[in-house]
Amino acid sequence: MTAKPTVAGLTGIAMLALVLAAPAAADPAVGKPAPDFTGTDSMGKTHTLSDYRGKTVVLEWTNHECPYTAKHYKAGSMQALQQETTADGIVWLSIISSAPGLQGYVTAGEANELTTSRSAAPSAVILDPEGTIGRLYDASTTPEMFVIVPDGTIAYMGAIDDEPSTWGADPLKAKNYVRLAMADLAAGKPVSTPKTRPYGCSVKYR
Repeated sequence: MTAKPTVAGLTGIAMLALVLAAPAAADPAVGKPAPDFTGTDSMGKTHTLSDYRGKTVVLEWTNHECPYTAKHYKAGSMQALQQETTADGIVWLSIISSAPGLQGYVTAGEANELTTSRSAAPSAVILDPEGTIGRLYDASTTPEMFVIVPDGTIAYMGAIDDEPSTWGADPLKAKNYVRLAMADLAAGKPVSTPKTRPYGCSVKYR
């Protein structure tokens, strides 16, 4: 005698079928659409990436306690790049994905204090304490950079520059991949170095 499936069993089978039928989340890739997201910034404003369609957007994963990030802000190189790009109408979103209690976590007020004290110039600082946006982009280090072009695709992803060190490296003299990508795009050319290996501290997810 064949046993009849229970309601619980049918529910489990149905859920498994839905999981198998759901499309797998695509990893971020150069030339592919950037994953859309919605996040709240340190001023309480909501930002949705797709609302910036038609603009170039830079995403910067940051952690002020990470020595790799700190070297860029101490040298003023990150602020200079922020100022250059935003002056050209580019949207620069700094994203903090550190979880509460872990290195680099800040409240909204603390994020604003950091922006002021470091003379940083992003368009906004997005707070991502749950790591939702970070995981969506598979962000692994701070700093880690993405350049998204007006059609919504990723044109560059990876390291900020070619100096993966905290000692003896001068960010102002390094080969800055984001600046070079911006120059290529402004000239109407494909980005010559569209992807590099990011370096820095691990993103402090929970």
